[in-house]
Amino acid sequence: MNSNPALETSLYELAIDSAEAPTVMPISPATLKSMLSAFIDLLVEQELAAIVWAKLPRGDVWQAELERYSLETATARSIYLFRNQRDEAADEAGMVSSFAPAAAPDPAESGVTEGDRSLLANQTTILPIQLAPDSPLRREYFLVVWTAQFQGVILAHRPRSANLAKANAASPAEPKAPDSSGPEDNPDRRQPLLAICSFDSGLIQRVLQGLEQTTQQPRVAIGNEGSEFPLSLSPADVIGRWQTQLNELPISGCDLGLLGQLFTRQLTRQEELWQRSATYRKQAEQAEILQQQNEELLNTLRLKDDFLNNVGQELRTPLTTIKTALSLLNSPTIKLPQRQRYMELIAKECDRQSSLITSLLDLVQLDQVVAPASLQPLRLSEVVPGVVSTYQPLAEEKGVMLAYTVPEDLPAVACMGNWLRQIVINLLHNGIKFTPRGGQVWVRAKQLDNFVQLEFRDTGIGIATGEIPKIFERFYRVRQAAEDTNGSGLGLTIVQQLLIHCGGSISVKSKLGEGSTFNVLLPIYKAGEPEPSA
Repeated sequence: MNSNPALETSLYELAIDSAEAPTVMPISPATLKSMLSAFIDLLVEQELAAIVWAKLPRGDVWQAELERYSLETATARSIYLFRNQRDEAADEAGMVSSFAPAAAPDPAESGVTEGDRSLLANQTTILPIQLAPDSPLRREYFLVVWTAQFQGVILAHRPRSANLAKANAASPAEPKAPDSSGPEDNPDRRQPLLAICSFDSGLIQRVLQGLEQTTQQPRVAIGNEGSEFPLSLSPADVIGRWQTQLNELPISGCDLGLLGQLFTRQLTRQEELWQRSATYRKQAEQAEILQQQNEELLNTLRLKDDFLNNVGQELRTPLTTIKTALSLLNSPTIKLPQRQRYMELIAKECDRQSSLITSLLDLVQLDQVVAPASLQPLRLSEVVPGVVSTYQPLAEEKGVMLAYTVPEDLPAVACMGNWLRQIVINLLHNGIKFTPRGGQVWVRAKQLDNFVQLEFRDTGIGIATGEIPKIFERFYRVRQAAEDTNGSGLGLTIVQQLLIHCGGSISVKSKLGEGSTFNVLLPIYKAGEPEPSA
C-alpha cells in the first residue's frame, strides 16, 4: 500500500470519487447498527479469522459487537479501533485490557514475532488508534473486514449541507436530509447517515490506503493533568502489523455463499429492527392515548370541582336571603308593609331554590346517561303547540305577542318527547321573560337538509356580543338580566345537553336592545340507522 504523509479528505469522499462510485444510501443509526451486527454474525458463525478496522459511535451497545467477535471467535486476529482525540488515554487503555489480556508488543519491534503469531491465531488484539482533532474521519464511522474468504466495508458519513447536496446530485432518487451539527461520536437519530456498503476489493484497498495515511500522523494520549505522552505503538508499528497480517492471508476473493449468508443475516436483522420499531410505535401510541385519557379525566375532575363550588354558592345565596328576611320579621318594630315585602321575598327565594334544585337534578340525570337513548320518531306538531298554549296566558299578562308556525308535513325528528318539551319550555320561557311589554316572540319550524330547524325569535333586551359564548355555561346569567333572581343559570345548559344527547345543536344570534334568535337543529329520524349516542 502507498504511504502518503497525511489524509486530506474523508474516506467517504475517497469512496465516492473512485472510478466505479458505489451507491449511497441514506440510513438511520439503527440501520447502521443492524448492518454492523450482520457482519459480526457472519464472522462469528463461520469462525473467520479477520482483520477489522473500525470507528464506531460511542456507547457500549456499539463496542459490544467488537467484544462479541473477540470473545466468541477463537480464530480472530486483530481489531484496529479508531477513536477521536477527545477520548482519554485511560479509556483507550481500558479498551485494550478488556478485549485482549495479552500485553501489547514491544515498541522496539517493527514486525510480528512468532509469539505474536501464536497469540493472534487464538485471540483478538485490540489496537486503539487515536485520531487528530482535525482529522477528516471525525464525521464518519466505518467497519472494514478482511479475511481470506470475504472482504467488505461499511462506511457511514454524517453529512453537512454541502456534502448532502453532493450526495443528492450523485444519487437524485435518495431523500434529502437536514444539516446536523451534533456531537462527533453521537449521531442524531433524526439525521440520516450517508452510507456505503461494498465488497469490491479495489474500493476496500482505497479505503485502507486512506486509513494508512491517517495512521501515519503523530499520536499522543492525554493524561489526567493535561500532560501528553506517546502511545505504546508507533504509527510504523501499527502499519507494519496490519501489512504483515494482510500478507499472511491467502486472498481468494469473496465467497458468494458467504455473501448470501450475510444478505440473509441483514434481512433478518432488519426485520427484527422493523418489528421493534413497530412495537415502539404501538407503545408510543398507547402511551399517547393514556395521556389523553388522563388529561380528560383530570379535566373532568376539575369541571366537577368547579360545578360543586358553583352549586354551593348558588344554594347558599337564597338561603342567606331567606335567613335575613326571617330575622327581620322577628323585629317588634316591623310594620305591615315591610312584613309583606319580606314575606314576598321569602316566597320568591323559595321558588328560586326549588327551581335551582329541580334544574340540578335534571342536569345530574343527564350526566348519568351512559347507554344510547332509545330515540323514537317525534313530530314537532305534537309538542310545540301544546307548550305555546300553556305559555299564552303569561305572554298576554306581560303584553307580549306569542305566535308559532309549525308545518304539519315536517319530517319526524329523533328525540325523546320529554326532552323536546323541556327544550321548548326553557327557550320559550326565556323569550317571554326578557321581552318587554309590546314585544313579540315567534316560534318557527322548517326543514334544513338532514335536520329540522326550530327557531325561537324575540324582540327582547338582547345579549352583548362578548357574553354570547358564555350563556351555555353552568350558572352563567347575562348582566342585562342580573335583576332577575329567580333564574338558576342552568336553563340554557340543560337545553344544550339535551340536544347533544339526541344528536342536535343550538346556536344564537343577538344584538343589545333588538332581541335574540336561538336556532335549534334536530336530526331527522331515519329508521334502521344507528341512534344518536347519549
